[in-house]
Parts: sequence; structure tokens; C-alpha cells
Amino acid sequence: MSLMDQLPAMIGVVVGSVGSYAAQSLTERRKWKRQRLERWDEKRFETYIRYGNALKAQLRIAQRIGASLGYSGVVDSLQPDQGFAQLAEAESRRAAEWEAMLLVGDSPTIAAARKWHESVWTIELLVREGCNTPSEWSRAHQIASAARDAFYQHARGDLGIGGAPPPSGQWPREWRAELSA
Repeated sequence: MSLMDQLPAMIGVVVGSVGSYAAQSLTERRKWKRQRLERWDEKRFETYIRYGNALKAQLRIAQRIGASLGYSGVVDSLQPDQGFAQLAEAESRRAAEWEAMLLVGDSPTIAAARKWHESVWTIELLVREGCNTPSEWSRAHQIASAARDAFYQHARGDLGIGGAPPPSGQWPREWRAELSA
């Protein structure tokens, strides 16, 4: 058999090998990209949870200090001399988690997170510098609650979680009125 007789078969083998290699490479590349996206989704999910928990803990400490100052809504008070040190620790933790937010979060979620922590800072300022009226305390919490809702709405959207987050509760809750009804 001459080389010319074998040429079509050899070309077929080469084309088949190149085609097989190309198909396998594309499949592996798609698989790698999909796995990478899944890893980043998981990282964003964990980062959003950690940031939310850190900020919620910071808010809780400020609320407890507020309770010791006579502001409504929280029953387990925390004296300012103890609470301010805990508040500083909570802020340090939140600030550390913020760096992860900046790294993996999308722009709308980062903007919502910033608005939420700024609203928590407002509540902290009220416990540090004094609150003028009970309505000012309640309004600051309403703003923080709306900012929290926006953060979770954007985080859920970034993670591809369908539907709106559950509605917020009313704060401060009129629990005595609920018992009297």
C-alpha cells in the first residue's frame, strides 16, 4: 500500500484526534468555569452571612446600652462603661468583615451594606451622645431596619436566590399592647 492510499485514513485520524481534543478542552473549560463560579457564590454567601451577623451583633450591643439609658425596645440592658468596650470590639470585627465584603460583593450589595452599617453608626451615636426624643430612637431603628432589608434583598439577588426576603418585624414591638388585645 502506498502512502497516498493511506493518506485519507491518516487525515481522518488526525482530524478525529484534534476534534476530540477540542471537545474535551471545551468541556473541561466550561466545567472549570462553573466550579469557579460555584466557589465564588459560596464565598459570597459566607461573607454576606458573616457581615450580617457582625453588624447585627454590633447593633444589639448599642440597643442594650440604649436600654440602660432608658430607650425603649430592649429589656436586657448593658451599662455604658461595659458596653462601649464591647461596641469597639464589635466595630473592629465588622470592619474586618467589611474588607471581605469589598472583595467578593457586587456593587449594589456593597452599597446597601454601607448604608446599613452607617445607620447602625447613627444608633451608636445616639447612645454615645444622647437621644433628643423617643421618636428619634425609633426612627433611627426604622432606618436601620430598612437598610438591613435592602442589604438582604441585594445579597439574595447577587446569590441568585429568588423572591423577596421576608418582611421585617416592627421595631420597637408593642408587645404589651399585643398582650392586652
